[in-house]
Amino acid sequence: MNIISLKSEREQDLMRKAGALTAQARALAGSMVKPGVSTLEIDRAVRDFIQSHGAQPSFLNYNGYPASTCISINEVVIHGIPDHRKLVEGDIVSVDVGAYLDGFHGDCAATFTCGQVSQEAQQLIDVTRQSFFEGIQMAHPGNRISDIGHAVQTYVEAHGYSVVRDFVGHGVGQKMHEAPEVPNYGAAGHGVRLMPGMTLAIEPMVCVGDWHVRVLKDGWTTITADGSLAAHYENSILITDGEPEVLTPYGNL
Repeated sequence: MNIISLKSEREQDLMRKAGALTAQARALAGSMVKPGVSTLEIDRAVRDFIQSHGAQPSFLNYNGYPASTCISINEVVIHGIPDHRKLVEGDIVSVDVGAYLDGFHGDCAATFTCGQVSQEAQQLIDVTRQSFFEGIQMAHPGNRISDIGHAVQTYVEAHGYSVVRDFVGHGVGQKMHEAPEVPNYGAAGHGVRLMPGMTLAIEPMVCVGDWHVRVLKDGWTTITADGSLAAHYENSILITDGEPEVLTPYGNL
């Protein structure tokens, strides 16, 4: 049985520090999303930024993952491996980043536009981001974990998109992936009850087309099965006695 970690006040403070650094790394990556910039350049900048603050990239060498960020372009949903590919005008670029600082992880992601993008692409990004905020409206003590995912799915599908089922959110803390799993879909009223001190990474992954995905031969890169565009948005949050607290806030992300 997986035990859910309830963070003490001291641990919550450490999570805030790790989360703030992670969010700043995400913002740095987003500022670099421009035509002609390679995903490897972004990855190296994020790694250097995290390490310069006395932390380590959570993803680097995690289960053999070879980079410090996941950078996923267009039909790539998650786990895109940075390389020498240069971004081009019209790309949408999802950047997922984690930082391990003083024994705790922060984890967050967002999808950024490379120059001017299509109206369809912009709407997908906007709906994906807002679906996270729809979900955390349910992140209150006494609610069930599935209430979050149900709110995400309801909002996404009301806008004609689909939610990935093969990958889900998760607890986060001293380990990057802790209990419980946080699906972005399903009926309300199921799963563990939310309690103050729980820290969760909620991360809607949304497709323009069908929700099925396919993992490429590298064992990481995950694309939409139908080749449609996908977007990703994630923050680490803390369940409190009142409103949930976003642990990875930065600017308007």
